[in-house]
Amino acid sequence: MPDTAFPDIDPTRVSTTITDGVADVRLSRPDKRNALDAAMFAAIVRTGEALRTAPGVRAVVLSGDGPDFCAGLDFGAFAAMRTGERMSASVELPPSDGPARATGQRAAHAWAGVPVPVIAAVHGNALGGGLQIALGADIRLVHPEAVLSVLEIRWGLIPDMTGSQLLPELVGRDVAKELTLTGRRVSGTEAVALGLGTRVENDPRAAALAMAAEIAGFNPHAVRAAKRLLDGAGRQDLRTGFAAEQDEIGALIGSPNQVEAVTARFEQRAPEFTDPG
Repeated sequence: MPDTAFPDIDPTRVSTTITDGVADVRLSRPDKRNALDAAMFAAIVRTGEALRTAPGVRAVVLSGDGPDFCAGLDFGAFAAMRTGERMSASVELPPSDGPARATGQRAAHAWAGVPVPVIAAVHGNALGGGLQIALGADIRLVHPEAVLSVLEIRWGLIPDMTGSQLLPELVGRDVAKELTLTGRRVSGTEAVALGLGTRVENDPRAAALAMAAEIAGFNPHAVRAAKRLLDGAGRQDLRTGFAAEQDEIGALIGSPNQVEAVTARFEQRAPEFTDPG
């Protein structure tokens, strides 16, 4: 197990290394196909929240150790449901002041709260809650033979980790209903065609790390501004969105990092940016 950037977070569930501005986050329970137990939920939420303020981070890659990204809930959770127990409700976390309050929702929505781009590298199975965690990322690079499914209906459930709200936005309301109401499994290739994934890659993690490294080389203030604006698009009225766009560009033009971006291009050298405080 490599040294982790967040030693207070259980490294047997999630490990993080930070190199050259890229946070490499790995779901680290490969013997259980990175299934979600209470400790995994806690580690995912804490990692996402730690990355909000981690100094020097310019992009994040989220992937899974072993043969799968995340196969969904641990089987023990389903067994407990027969007595009405909800495993995620037992996870001890500080209360959230964001829109996601339930533990499962926070595990998926944590990545939206990270101010820099989060790229999920999806291989093997991304099922149920595992898929919803991937949907929380900004970009999803998917192996063509990966298997993705909104699997909850087959366990008598609904997607309750933000998926019911994110799916229609990504794939359209009718496709979201079809996937949710049938629980059918789709390949990585079909997932990208439907909008569940961004791009097919034969080596998703290598491609994600390369993309993250490229993003980390751009003005970090502009990258964060772009994520803020794009996250707001379609979720607010145009007047508000257009005003936000002008506020962001006004703050960028002539700022030290923007001047450095222009100067470095004219001088044909790599820029040297200052990270946001």
